[in-house]
Order: sequence, then C-alpha cells, then structure tokens
Amino acid sequence: MLKQENAALRKENLALRQQVETLQITVNLLMAQVKELTDRLNRNSSNSHKPPSSEGYRKQPAFKKETKGIKGGQTGHQGNTLQMVTNPDRTESVVPEVCICGHELSNEPMTAGEQRQVFDIPAPKIEVTAYQQYTIKCPCCQRVNTKNFPEGVNAPVQYGNRLRALSVLLNNDYKVPVGKIGDLVNDLYGIRPNEASIVANNARCYVKLEPVEQRIKDKINSSAVVHADETGVRVEGKLQWFHTASTELFSYFYVHAKRGSEAINDTCSIIAKYTGTLVHDCYKSYFKLTNSKHALCGAHILRELTAQIEDNKQWAVSMKDFLLELLHSPKEQNVLNKLSLEEKYDAIIAAGKIEEPIPVKTGKRGKTKKTKGLNLLERLEDHKQSVLAFAYDPDIPFTNNLAERDIRPTKIKMKVSNTFRSSPGAHHHARIAGFTSTLRKQNLNVFSSLFDIFNGNLVALNFST
Repeated sequence: MLKQENAALRKENLALRQQVETLQITVNLLMAQVKELTDRLNRNSSNSHKPPSSEGYRKQPAFKKETKGIKGGQTGHQGNTLQMVTNPDRTESVVPEVCICGHELSNEPMTAGEQRQVFDIPAPKIEVTAYQQYTIKCPCCQRVNTKNFPEGVNAPVQYGNRLRALSVLLNNDYKVPVGKIGDLVNDLYGIRPNEASIVANNARCYVKLEPVEQRIKDKINSSAVVHADETGVRVEGKLQWFHTASTELFSYFYVHAKRGSEAINDTCSIIAKYTGTLVHDCYKSYFKLTNSKHALCGAHILRELTAQIEDNKQWAVSMKDFLLELLHSPKEQNVLNKLSLEEKYDAIIAAGKIEEPIPVKTGKRGKTKKTKGLNLLERLEDHKQSVLAFAYDPDIPFTNNLAERDIRPTKIKMKVSNTFRSSPGAHHHARIAGFTSTLRKQNLNVFSSLFDIFNGNLVALNFST
C-alpha cells in the first residue's frame, strides 16, 4: 500500500516539476516580451534610430554639446542687422508745418536732423512684354524679310523665365504644393498658373540641369570623403527610396525603387565605384562596396550605446566615454597612440561579451535570438576600423550629419505633400533639390541661379575646390 502511494506521489511530483519548468519557460518568454515592449516605449532619438521629428517638442540630441562662454552672438559672428544705405530709392521729407505757438514755418530755413530708413518690397505687379514681329520688303531683290522671335518665346501667350524660376524654387526648395503656388501667385500678381504649367516648369528645369548635375557628380566622386544616406519616400502611393551622396559643397540625390545593393550599384548611383572614404550608418549594403574605405556615423553608435547604458550595461558606459574621449583628442596624438587605443577598444569589447547574456534557444526551429547589446558588440568588433576612422583622419567627421541634413528636407516634402504623384516628378525633384542644396552650401542665390538655368546661362558654381 505504501509503495503504491509513494509511486503515485513520485508521478505527481514529476508532473508538477514538468509543469513548473513549462511555466518557467513561459514566464521567461513573457518577461522577454515585456522588456522588448518596454524598450520600444523608451526609445527616442537619443537612444535609437528614431528621428527627432517623431518626438514633437521632446527632441533629444545624440550627445550633448558643451556650452562655453556667453550666450547669443559671438565675437566675429556676421549678423543680418539692417544697415542704412547711402542712396535710397526714394526720400520723403518730414517737415514741421506750424510751431506750437501758431507761427507758420513753411518759409523758414531748415536744418537736417535725424534720418530713418524703411526697407520694404515694392508693390507686386506682373510685367507683360509684347514681342511684335514686323516684315520688311527688300527694295533690291523684293524679298520679304522677317526675324524670328527670341529664343524661348514659342507661343502666342506664355509665362516668362522669372515666373518659371519662382515656381521651381517654391515647389522644390520651399516644398510648397503646386496648388498653393497658384494661390500665392494669384494673391501677389493677379494671375494663376495652373498645376500643369508648374509641373512643366519642373520638367523643363530638370532637362536644363543635366550637364550641371553631371559636373556635380564628377566633383563628388573625386572627393576624399563622401557622405551617403537614404530615406523612404512615397511615389505614386508606393514606397521608394531617396538616396544621397554629399560633400561639404555638393549634393546629389536620386530616387530608386530599392534601398539596398541594387540601388547602390545602379547606374544612377555614384558611390558604386567610389574609391575614397564613405561615411554612412551601419546599413550592411554599404559594406558590400569594396572599392571604398568606410567610416561609421558615431552619432548612431552613441545612441545605441545610450540604450545599453539605460539597461545598466557597464561596457556601454566605457565604450561611450572612450569614443567621446577620442573625439576631443588631437588627431596627431591619436595616431601616435593608435596601438594602445585599439587595445583598449578590444578590451572593452571583451568585457562586454562577458557582461552580455548568452543567447538561450527558446524553440527547436530558427536561429537563437541575440540581445541588442550583443548585436551591437559584434558590429563594433567587426567594423572596428570603420568605427575608429574619425580618430586618425582630420577629414573624416565623427558623424554622418551632413548627409542626414541634406536628406531631411525630403521628409518635409513628404509631410507636406505625402507622395509624389508620378515617378518622373520624383526624379525631377531629386535633380533640382541636389542643385539647390549645392547652391545653398556655396552661399549662392537660388532664385537668380534658377533664372540663369532657364535662360541658358552658366551658373557660378565653384567647381575649382
């Protein structure tokens, strides 16, 4: 009887143990899910790749900048304060007419006093130029002679190049929708160009900019350091990708249906055969470019390290401090200490691997899921030279902010218009945006440069540097 009871208890105990093990596995899975969801809720622009625009007013920089000295304009800063001009367009006299005692002052001598100037824009007025063609009969040979209309005057009634340049500027650089451009021109000048005309202006500018864009591409391709990035855009309601290759003075954009290797190696791309240093994030398709050297964006790494620090990972604290120390150290000193610096880097990676938990297989199928910390460690280990490239070369920046700044206006374009209505329209915008971005980098007037493009004149871009 006791043996039977003992056997039953053993069987029950075994079943309970199995149930506890099953429940423990379930609890571990649920805890992992809770942690993952909590991490998602806690993600912001300071600890992940979330853009600052997604946070409203709570924007977090990747790393805080030290503020030194007095706030406001610094010594040597060139302000934009209005200054009086010596030859104003119009002068109005402000003359007292009657003294407080009642005496008429109109015939009394005057002495100049204080002068004030008001800067304003002239009243908007459309200017219509009529080209009247005449014929002249030659008295010698009796031939009737006519002269062709000026180049570009192709229709009985049409818009001029200044209005074309304005619509291209507003639509592509200031992101104003085509309908709103018609409203604005109508409010100012009393005429309303239709949407087809505005779209046609973009197409015309796109064609005229082809040789200029080719020179920009050649200049970027010959640069020692180039920044690359990409972002999603909607074209005809579908996801496509807006790619950029940028330097300090030049910008190039193109649109492609794909994000990765197919787009990067496309004929539109200029980085497929690039041989300098390419600065980018850790998107793996860039590392398939074997002709170029690679430098990783430090801001992205700092954000991911911040997330690990918030998860109480000591190795992440050490790595973040190490990278910031390198950032503020003289490049010459870093080159001299290169061996010891890389040994310290390797030691932090080794300590991180000890601290990071070993992945536990939770199912029979598929790969074991690694923690974000371990994934980050492995990337830092695999791409050590790309992570540390900024420390030794003064031409290589710590971040990829240049490309991100260049591509940010496209996200504004998407917020305003939501989508490009046509694929040609997206390509037109990419070329024009690259041109206007280059103009702004070189402090050139965008409107007058677009006007020159429409007139077939050379644009004063600096291709010599």
